[in-house]
Amino acid sequence: MTDSGHRLDTVAHAQDGTALACQLRGRGRPLVLLAGQANNHHWWDRVRADFHADHSTITLDQRGTGASDKPEGPYSTRQFADDVIAVLNRLGIERADVYGTSMGGRVAQWVAARHPERVRRLVLGCTSPGGPHAVERDTAVRRALAQADPAAAREALTDLMYSPGWRAAHPGPYTTLGDPGMPPHARRGHLLASNGHDAWDVLPRITAPTLILHGDQDRLTPPDNLPLLAARVPDARTRLFPGARHAYFEECRAEAGALVMEFLAQGL
Repeated sequence: MTDSGHRLDTVAHAQDGTALACQLRGRGRPLVLLAGQANNHHWWDRVRADFHADHSTITLDQRGTGASDKPEGPYSTRQFADDVIAVLNRLGIERADVYGTSMGGRVAQWVAARHPERVRRLVLGCTSPGGPHAVERDTAVRRALAQADPAAAREALTDLMYSPGWRAAHPGPYTTLGDPGMPPHARRGHLLASNGHDAWDVLPRITAPTLILHGDQDRLTPPDNLPLLAARVPDARTRLFPGARHAYFEECRAEAGALVMEFLAQGL
């Protein structure tokens, strides 16, 4: 059994010198958890401990968030992937399982495609390949998120993350709605990085066994992206969660967590 109380908070440095706050929890096989756009490591707070029976979990505050440096940019998902490698190097981890959701799934695609020797197994959640092949959110969603009223925009985002029934049973607070301490330039940098992602050409290079997950009611990143990714990543497995929106990993916590743990236990 993993010692889930084990904690290490430290700082890695990216190739350009950017300080990256990273957090190691538990003991066991290393599992990197990558958060969504404009979020810090607290994105994983609700479900992180579920993985500690067999794994240690590694998170980082991506540049621009949390306790990491917040350089002017520009930012990109490739750069974020290089930052993940810097964190693994700092922790002395040669090879890890990687689980990325939303923009974290975009980053995970680059980690697995460009550094195949560092990734044992890969899980991609509520994400897309990006570029012209991706299925984008509709105009109504973009308009709702761009409202001038911050409270209205936040409510729109919350509704995209969670179904009404789940929200009623789990009133929050939610840690997936953005890092409130991000400066405007970093928030915009994350948006441009996510929007500029295009890993279509490199997805066939992924050699790690891959599991792709998505909520079938996700309007933030439409679930039509799941079969697109599955067709590009060799021998990928997939699962759709009925009724779940973007944060399926919380709303379907028990099923999704068990599925990921079962997948990661294979090939040992």
